[in-house]
Amino acid sequence: MSGIYVHVPFCKSKCTYCDFASYPKEIGKTESYFACLYREIKGQGLKLKDKTFDTVYIGGGTPSIVPANYIAGAIKQIKNCFNLAENSEITIELNPGTVDEDKIKIYKAAGVNRFSVGLQTGYDDQLKRLNRVHTAKDFLLCAKMLKGENVSADILIGLHGQTKEQARNTAALAIAGGVSHISVYALTPEVGTPVYTDYLNGELLSDDEVADIYDDLREFLKNQGFYRYEVSNFAKKGFESKHNLNYWRRGEYIGLGVSASSFIGGRRFTNTFSVDEYMNAVIYNKSPEISSDEITGKDAEFEYIMLALRTAEGLDVKKFNAATGADFYNDYKAALAKKSRFLDIADDRVKIRDEYLYVQNDIILEFMK
Repeated sequence: MSGIYVHVPFCKSKCTYCDFASYPKEIGKTESYFACLYREIKGQGLKLKDKTFDTVYIGGGTPSIVPANYIAGAIKQIKNCFNLAENSEITIELNPGTVDEDKIKIYKAAGVNRFSVGLQTGYDDQLKRLNRVHTAKDFLLCAKMLKGENVSADILIGLHGQTKEQARNTAALAIAGGVSHISVYALTPEVGTPVYTDYLNGELLSDDEVADIYDDLREFLKNQGFYRYEVSNFAKKGFESKHNLNYWRRGEYIGLGVSASSFIGGRRFTNTFSVDEYMNAVIYNKSPEISSDEITGKDAEFEYIMLALRTAEGLDVKKFNAATGADFYNDYKAALAKKSRFLDIADDRVKIRDEYLYVQNDIILEFMK
């Protein structure tokens, strides 16, 4: 499986926790940016003409802030320039405060068949504190417009003063809206964001408090028919994100646009985070890449292990050995022995036990030694 990621770096306003390449003041460059994006799509499509891609994911930023015809144009260009598998999963991220029925009609006509909606929380005071541009009511209106579609919702936990009940109520709101997939992310205080100031002032929940909210929410979602297939992702059977599963299975993907990352042929590379630098590079037929690394040997093995152990399916030992040339049980004998009480090992598959998956970092890091 291989995927295509398209980055739209524009948004209406910057959320207090956002550390992504999103630029409210650059939105006037939308038309020029998409012209360059179409050109990059064509160039990468020619380079990768012999590969088949199964998923397309349009993220940001806020893709739904730009005119929908630009999104349709990008999808059309991808279909013209890349070899897309039949019935490919095509996802777009939406902010509930920036969509309408006309936009959704255009997305669907272009081939979008999965919608990822940024709910974050069902409480308007918390949304305002996060500087989100929508309300809980906007989410329900968006969900109504998407009725019958494959819809995912993002939820944040660890918000200022958030309780278990509030997190459950937010998930219940998403479910009432008809979603079949929920992503649960812990608020991360990235340096340079307003939330980081809250962290320095001791205003955020402790790690233990966030873990308690997560465990409570996991149990609630389980009772609602959503199973956890990756540490942050819950879905009804058959509604897992194929695009993200490809990441966790260490599949290949090409990233297009500002800040987009790629993994092709064992090489990881990333485009510039500057809109102007990106457009200048494309216009003058230069690569917009700012970093490139060949991932080999133990680094490749650790990536494989780290990504696989984030998931409920865990590590397929036979596939790992075939892909890396390693002997997993022998090469990682010490790590397996040290962390055995946290692991389930059976039928050539290694998984972190369900109750420890949320705190998997310490377990996974043992395989780096």
